[in-house]
Amino acid sequence: MSYSIAQLNQMSQEEFVDALGAVFEDTPAIAQATWHQRPFANVAELHQQMVGIVNALSLTEQLALIRAHPDLGSKAKMAEASVQEQAGIGLDQLTASEYDRFQTLNAAYKEKFGFPFIIAVKNHTKDSILEAFERRLNHTTETEIAQSLAEIAQIAEFRLFNLVSH
Repeated sequence: MSYSIAQLNQMSQEEFVDALGAVFEDTPAIAQATWHQRPFANVAELHQQMVGIVNALSLTEQLALIRAHPDLGSKAKMAEASVQEQAGIGLDQLTASEYDRFQTLNAAYKEKFGFPFIIAVKNHTKDSILEAFERRLNHTTETEIAQSLAEIAQIAEFRLFNLVSH
């Protein structure tokens, strides 16, 4: 379903959360908090306000948001938006060796950082994701938290532009 900014600005908090609660993976509280920032002039401002809510979260809350994301190439249950995003670049059709490589990298990344590797897949191919995995495994935890939050903001922007007419 697509919404206009005008419709979103007129919604009750419950309706707003129903419409936008999945923009940030399994974290409808971001939409709930953003509702108080209405009215929004456009999708970009809505996105900016939502990212502002994320940036104001405590480190513990930010890590919970990061950990709400699925492993890339996983067969685990995930949000419908994640299923579509990963399928869009073929992560739902990995060969056995590609699947094993993703699982090995997911495990190494999680072991080092304590949260899943996050990347806005719409900006990538399987190969560029694997390259990013290898490169980012050399980062510090602080760098990866910041990178993960930046990737989450990009994912949220893609999801908003799919949900909101502009």
